[in-house]
Amino acid sequence: MTVKSKKYHISGERLEELQQIAEENMFMHASQLNDWRGKLNIFVKGEGVWVEDAKGKKYLDSLGGLWYKAAGYGRKEIADAVYNQMTQIESSPSGSATISQIELAGKIANLYPEKSSRSFFVSGGAEAVETAVKMAKKFSILNGKPGAYKVLSRRYSYHGGTAMAVSLGGAKTADPMGPTMPGAIHVTNWNSYRLPYSGDPVDVAIKCANEFEEVIKHQGPDTVAAIIAEPVSAAFGIQIPPQEYWQRLREIADKYDVLLIADEVITGFGRLGEYFGPMNWGVQPDITTVAKALTSGYAPLGAAIATKKVADAFTGGPEETFTHLITFGGHPSACAAALANLEIFEKEDLVGNSKKMGNYLFEKLLELKKYDIVGDVRGGLGLLAAVEFVADKKEKVAFPASAKLAQKLPKFLFDRNIVTFRAGDIISICPPLSITKNEIDYLVDAIEDSIIHLKKDLNT
Repeated sequence: MTVKSKKYHISGERLEELQQIAEENMFMHASQLNDWRGKLNIFVKGEGVWVEDAKGKKYLDSLGGLWYKAAGYGRKEIADAVYNQMTQIESSPSGSATISQIELAGKIANLYPEKSSRSFFVSGGAEAVETAVKMAKKFSILNGKPGAYKVLSRRYSYHGGTAMAVSLGGAKTADPMGPTMPGAIHVTNWNSYRLPYSGDPVDVAIKCANEFEEVIKHQGPDTVAAIIAEPVSAAFGIQIPPQEYWQRLREIADKYDVLLIADEVITGFGRLGEYFGPMNWGVQPDITTVAKALTSGYAPLGAAIATKKVADAFTGGPEETFTHLITFGGHPSACAAALANLEIFEKEDLVGNSKKMGNYLFEKLLELKKYDIVGDVRGGLGLLAAVEFVADKKEKVAFPASAKLAQKLPKFLFDRNIVTFRAGDIISICPPLSITKNEIDYLVDAIEDSIIHLKKDLNT
């Protein structure tokens, strides 16, 4: 159920004032001031997959905020849950807990494959990754590997914007931070469209996974604390691996006594058609990081979910204590939002809808391959998909920067009432899990119309 909000009316004078304030006083995340100065999109209302701007025009949000609006916009029951928590007790004294925090930990464990898991709550995805890495390093120390400080990740993956997190993967979307975290080692990422090696895709995927083993042997197993990877790498273009890839990662981690961390900040809670992505391949990570869809963006919250094996290592005395602390981690109001959000998930079977609508979306997008500039379409594993454009379809050659796809495509889509933050060589698609067939049809029609317009613009 969505909230019926009043009609907003903002005068032209007020809009000009807001634009001026933003220009003078705001840092927009990952944006250049010169790109939005005086023309910042200001939204005032949301319902389902739709958002309404200050001028009263509606747009379909094809990226779900920034990968997080799982339950959709306008959920009054989530707002009510936050209000009720705040009017009862908005936060608890240090060293104590509230009912919402306790119940959420139990709820996550109930949904997680291992029911004896424990959640360490934080404020967001980057903090969840930081927590998981620190947890893995101390776990190694407590289990006879005091020199295990190295963390293996995949090139071009994104694991958060903090100084430590950008050391992992080295995604092109992250600003350089000078010397990276000691022990951050990168291996070849999986790429389903441009295979990093020749051969059968499954064999290539296993070869990519085996690079982790080669690095572990070269560095020495006693120096490696963890492997971290996204089930599907969003920053690397939404690359979906075969099941053998993650199964091999699990085997390697077990063989060398290294923890396997699944970064599910984007994919956790239904995005891939299961509550947790590795469930698609029958794999249980040692630690799972989550955030975004945990509250559907209604409040900032994340968690590092540890299996019983990992969590139990921190039970004992002072030396075993995990002394990590985040002041607003697991804020009671955010936990209340998460509980209400997950109740909607179950009531409306949003995870089942993700699987069903994800297949439908993928089938519709595949029809776009008839255009010569559409090189690849990826999807079919829940509601996460990508359309990749190329200048030469046979050779899979990308368009040059001079084609300015990243400037043109968002505008073409916006003109067709689709709002997205990720459109250029690749259009990333991550709509709310509540999306319907009719809304998918609307979205794909707009993408197709934008492709036709782009072809004319490029004279192809």
